Amino acid sequence: MNLLSIGASYRTADVAVLERLAIPEPSVPELLQRLVAQPYVGEAVVVSTCNRVEVYAAVSGFHGGLGDICNVLSEHSGIPATELAGHLYVHYGEAAVRHSFRVSSGLDSMVVGEAQILGQLRDAYHAATEVDSAGRLLHELMQQTLRVGKRAHAETGIDRAGQSVVTAALDVAAEHLGGDLTGKSALIIGAGAMGSLSVATLTRNGIGSLRITNRGQQRADRLAELYGATSVPFGDLDSVLREVDIVVCATASTEPVLTRDRLELVGKDLVVLDLAVPRDVAPDAAGLPGLTIVDIDSLANSRRTGPAAAETAAVEQIVTGEVDTFLGWLRGAEIAPTVAALRTRADEVVSSEMRKLMSRRPEFTEEQRGDVSRTLHRVVQQLLHSPTVRVRQLAAEPGGDQYAALLRQLFDLDVPLATQANAVPEIGGKP
Repeated sequence: MNLLSIGASYRTADVAVLERLAIPEPSVPELLQRLVAQPYVGEAVVVSTCNRVEVYAAVSGFHGGLGDICNVLSEHSGIPATELAGHLYVHYGEAAVRHSFRVSSGLDSMVVGEAQILGQLRDAYHAATEVDSAGRLLHELMQQTLRVGKRAHAETGIDRAGQSVVTAALDVAAEHLGGDLTGKSALIIGAGAMGSLSVATLTRNGIGSLRITNRGQQRADRLAELYGATSVPFGDLDSVLREVDIVVCATASTEPVLTRDRLELVGKDLVVLDLAVPRDVAPDAAGLPGLTIVDIDSLANSRRTGPAAAETAAVEQIVTGEVDTFLGWLRGAEIAPTVAALRTRADEVVSSEMRKLMSRRPEFTEEQRGDVSRTLHRVVQQLLHSPTVRVRQLAAEPGGDQYAALLRQLFDLDVPLATQANAVPEIGGKP
């Protein structure tokens, strides 16, 4: 098996494509099951955020796995595979490992260094674990991906500014409101992770009046109580829109919450930050007098201040070292079934010779037979110990994948392909 990651992000697709690709949380288990039901896909993890949709998979072949995953994404999104291909990036083998580590470290984020992606990756991994779509390879990859992301944030200043998609959007909003949000009034629509982050960020930035609404009133009430904001019924949305300066939309709705008709009734200047994918603001609302819409597309096209070059370089160095470590683990793991087969062959030889010896020496007592058997096994295990330890060490080094093949050839070992595939993924090969 080999690692394959396929996805689309703000770098390769606009929000219209991303919202068609977006996978609502309740739909993730079904999509994971569809992926692992494909002929070339053995394991799968799906990440769906406001600015990226990615599939991490263990596949038995590059072209077959690529075709299987693209077909599933095409069916899910309704985008023809030929059209979808133009928006996708593909990473295979070592490149897939590197991409995963760069994502968790915030290096591939729209706002470089943002830490929210760690929680999103953790949720994606948990969802895959729940439906058992992550096997040994993806369990190891995701665990190391999360660890590398935590290390990058702990050991460098990549997120020192506390930047996120929310802070970047609020920076744009401030530019439209005279450069300062202090004393302005805001409404948050949605009480999920993005809504909560928006409330926390606005509170920290000294926003004046802050109101929260959500279709589930209890979640809005709890969030408002936590930050000293005001919870308002979702049914009062139209009246509240006319009373605020900024609206942050972050719901999981599959249909626009702010339609053109609703926004036409506002009758005043209003800045709307649409951080949802699919969009919470109807596309045909763009251009309404007094309405400023900041969405994922406009954020992707803006150039916000990021971490210092030294910080990103430090994270890149961490990623490079961790990729080498991960590849070493994979190469070391590849030798395991071959070493096991060698030891099994040795045990078979000892047992065969013991049977021959006992047939020639029937006068041996059971105690004597046991002593001879144990002695033979100890001699063989001692002879094998140093070579097998050393071959594991050599196998973990670059180019070490050759040692398993050499052992199989030298000792004429029969290691089933299924055992090799399950125990050891191949990394770094050509597509």
